[in-house]
Amino acid sequence: MQMNYKKILSAVNCLSPPVKRFLEPYMDFIAQSATDIRLRLNRPLTISARDGVYFPSNDGGLLQALPDKAVIITKADLIDSFNRICRYSVYSVQNEIINGFVTVSGGHRAGVCGTAVVESGKIVNIRDISSINLRIAREVKGCADKLISQIENMQNGVLICGEPCSGKTTILRDLARYISEKENKNISLIDERGELAAPVCGVNQNDVGLCDVFCGYPKHKAVEQALRCMSPEYIICDEIGTTEDLKAVESCVNSGVSVIAALHAKNKSELLGKPNAVKLLKTGAFGTVVFLKSRKNAGEISAVERAGDLLGN
Repeated sequence: MQMNYKKILSAVNCLSPPVKRFLEPYMDFIAQSATDIRLRLNRPLTISARDGVYFPSNDGGLLQALPDKAVIITKADLIDSFNRICRYSVYSVQNEIINGFVTVSGGHRAGVCGTAVVESGKIVNIRDISSINLRIAREVKGCADKLISQIENMQNGVLICGEPCSGKTTILRDLARYISEKENKNISLIDERGELAAPVCGVNQNDVGLCDVFCGYPKHKAVEQALRCMSPEYIICDEIGTTEDLKAVESCVNSGVSVIAALHAKNKSELLGKPNAVKLLKTGAFGTVVFLKSRKNAGEISAVERAGDLLGN
């Protein structure tokens, strides 16, 4: 997959100038292959790709074996990168930080790790930042075309299953764009973690077509709001599987609203081994279940099944 150079640059621009300087020679590689850029205090700078981990070297080169002169991340690198990621206003992204990540320009997501500050059993802040994981966001327009061609009626609901980084979110985004623009359907896009539309200051960083975006809401609350006031024909959401998600899906079924969602399960046995996943299938919300291949074959389909067949109906 290739990415617009300007968009990948927006990710690297979030990092401190010394770190950015070491990454700039490898921008083409990052754009084509990288999934994450990781900064860990007093540890080597790393670039994760689909075929493994790479280490930039102080004397030039990008190696899969840890080099003698690896680029070591300093406390100053982490603090400066963190401030840039927060747009120099930590308070304005406090809720995102508490949830462990901040969405940055271009739709990229910066995961933050450190020491939790806990009050009354709830995390209220994170201090002493020890690592940052900048996850590269990818838009691949048209990546859902093959899936669309294999599904007779998406209004019967679609559940997309796969392991992490197998392309579930990217396909959901493309489906949202296609259905809202090509089929002129009203879609409420439930973007609880800011990965689908990736809004920053209210502006979607990813193209999700003509969707109404609920960002940061707990899924069940967003679905409740959508059903009450947005008159959706479809609800699209990522990473379902909890008991509350199950109730939200049931609400959609009872309201006659089609659901397209994703769930962590790399194959049939893993899917059917999850009690809530089986309950989701039994709601009747999903006529079709799609399995993606793997993180090494992101976006590729391994199987398309009828939900009834999986349940033995």
